[in-house]
Amino acid sequence: MDYSFFDFLTLVGALGMFLYGMKVMSEGLQKVAGDKLRSILSVMTTNRFTGVLTGILITALIQSSSATTVMVVSFVNAGLLTLTQSISVIMGANVGTTVTAWIISLFGFKVDISVFSLPLIGICIPLIFSGKSKRKSWGEFLMGFAFLFMGLSYLKSSVPDLQSNPEILSFLQDYTSLGYPSLLIFLLLGTILTVIVQSSSATVAITLIMCTQGWIPFEMAAAMVLGENIGTTITANIAAISANVSARRAAIAHLMFNVFGVCWVMALFYPFTNMISWIVTNYGPGDPNEMTQFLSTLDPKTISLITSSAQITDPHLLALQKQLMTLQVSVSYGLSLFHTVFNITNVCIMIWFVKFYVYVCSALIKPKNVSDEEEFQLKYIPSGMLSTSELSLMQAKKEIAVFGERTQRMFGMVKELIYEKNEDNFLKIYSRIEKYENISDRMEIEIANYLTFVAEGRLSSEGKEEIRVMLRTVTEIESIADSCNNLARGIRRRNEGKSEFTDGQNHNIDQMFALVEKALTRMNQILHMPEVEHDDINQSYNIENEINNYRNQLKSHNMEDVNNKVYQYQDGVYYMDLIAESEKLADYILNVVQAVIEKKI
Repeated sequence: MDYSFFDFLTLVGALGMFLYGMKVMSEGLQKVAGDKLRSILSVMTTNRFTGVLTGILITALIQSSSATTVMVVSFVNAGLLTLTQSISVIMGANVGTTVTAWIISLFGFKVDISVFSLPLIGICIPLIFSGKSKRKSWGEFLMGFAFLFMGLSYLKSSVPDLQSNPEILSFLQDYTSLGYPSLLIFLLLGTILTVIVQSSSATVAITLIMCTQGWIPFEMAAAMVLGENIGTTITANIAAISANVSARRAAIAHLMFNVFGVCWVMALFYPFTNMISWIVTNYGPGDPNEMTQFLSTLDPKTISLITSSAQITDPHLLALQKQLMTLQVSVSYGLSLFHTVFNITNVCIMIWFVKFYVYVCSALIKPKNVSDEEEFQLKYIPSGMLSTSELSLMQAKKEIAVFGERTQRMFGMVKELIYEKNEDNFLKIYSRIEKYENISDRMEIEIANYLTFVAEGRLSSEGKEEIRVMLRTVTEIESIADSCNNLARGIRRRNEGKSEFTDGQNHNIDQMFALVEKALTRMNQILHMPEVEHDDINQSYNIENEINNYRNQLKSHNMEDVNNKVYQYQDGVYYMDLIAESEKLADYILNVVQAVIEKKI
């Protein structure tokens, strides 16, 4: 067979165009409905049935079950969904992903939609260069749609012509006539192919092409589709590798759900596929099993003539070409129906076992007995795979809120440190503060890197503005941690200088620390608020003014007390260092609040 390396690269490029089209189409729709998808996920998962409907809706919209499951894992990781809710949404995602196969079957084989791809791109261009982000997103969606079908068209035309070279096809034929073991081989092939391509929609398209070209019979293609359902779970499990316990459980539940589903279908495989064939034969274009038999009756030259794009005038060849096209449509309908009926039936059975899944996943993945506050690992942001760009912002917000809580715990240690007389205990608390300072430095870098990485993706203008605000917030929170560390150093210097504060100085420091604690508490409340109003900042301004006035008052009193020999000058230096650093810390707190609230001004 004359099939060069260039032809192979053309095939890979066609697959790349198909995948890229799906990615652009999916991201365009997510940007159009990014916020709506978040609210749908959080509101429409009140019970297992609405959760399934939510999964179907979102996956049908964004055309990627992998994107939905990664999104669900991210939401579980961020504490926005429970494990029970996530399992029902993942079940729905499995049904929603079958829409792609129907789109390809209805348009990709019945109508040559690739003819309209270039004119469609022409329509997209003014939308993409539009000033409005929503129009840009619609333009990207349509362009992705065009690329998807161009890729599918190239994929069909660039596959090797195996029918004209039966000796090449023989190795596949060797594995199609082994009975039940053949099904297991093709199931494994579908799984491996999906793991490599990382898109079940793309591998379903490849399977459709293989079957409509007559490479493999309908039953083997159906087994491959089952394997693709297992392979698609790998994406969510990769995303959950570095996530928290709940997210890893959600990813394992996805794998279990699909594996259990494939097990019962494999047990009833022949009756199930016969039922699908009967439906397509009686209510559709024809029997999908006839494709292989039909092609086996034709010689390679005839196959080459009726599958080429050249004009045919021979009535006999025209009749054969029409019959081939009808059989191709019946095969594509049969596989799409098999995929849909399998997933719907699987959901109808498994939806009653959600609690069982939760129990098994909880037993398989147990939480580590590690103190949450002492470990560096980010709580909500995954170090592995990103979820979709718009939805990654939610994880970043949650992580920033955790960062704020860490600094408040750090300040609590400073309050303990100031009165600690036991040297061993003092060093223990001091080393914990230093550890927290190192953690905060690393948290700042990790969150900033994550946000920078998200910013490189496809984001709406509102999303980019949110990232700018979050980067500023992270910097200011890290400055709060620096100030806490500076306070700890100030207390240590005082102890090393053998200085002791008077009761009046201790009282004043307690008052200042109480005001700073109040400001920190308010800051963390705002960081946890999903929506904040402009009026919410007034309380923070009031606390900041109180701290400034108190600092000025103590500054003037300090000079009087030193002059009146109430305490030594050096004691006054240590004392005012702590007061000044506390005021500086309060400034950073206000900067965080301003960044979060005043972003909308």
